Amino acid sequence: MLKFFLFARTKIPLLEKALDAYSLRQRAIASNIANITTIGYKRVDVKFEEELRKSLGNEFIKGAKTHEKHFSIGVKDFDAVQPETVMEPSEYNPDPLSSGVNNVDIDYEMAELAKNQIRYKLASRLIAESFRGIQKSIKGGGV
Repeated sequence: MLKFFLFARTKIPLLEKALDAYSLRQRAIASNIANITTIGYKRVDVKFEEELRKSLGNEFIKGAKTHEKHFSIGVKDFDAVQPETVMEPSEYNPDPLSSGVNNVDIDYEMAELAKNQIRYKLASRLIAESFRGIQKSIKGGGV
């Protein structure tokens, strides 16, 4: 309950979800790379950003704007956003089980790994900055 009051109006809950999703994606990519020579293996991916976009469009409490200069009223529902691991068919090999070949492309996986690492670093830095701001507020702005 205390967590809700302290962090509900900050970006920390959203960034926490993002870190969880990026960790799950890291494991999925590592699994894809580890199984690159496994016949019939289907690559896995993590869907998170699409669910997040949907959630950002929804609000628990929605206030009516009667004037264009009014602020939007609404609390975003980030608790409903969960990363999902899915098996993806490939463009060049949509059914690896019947062809006896897998659908993992090492170049694609390495590019996805690099993108995921950048996203993870950014989210962790943003959380660290948020906590530094909270710490500074508690200390009264002093160093």
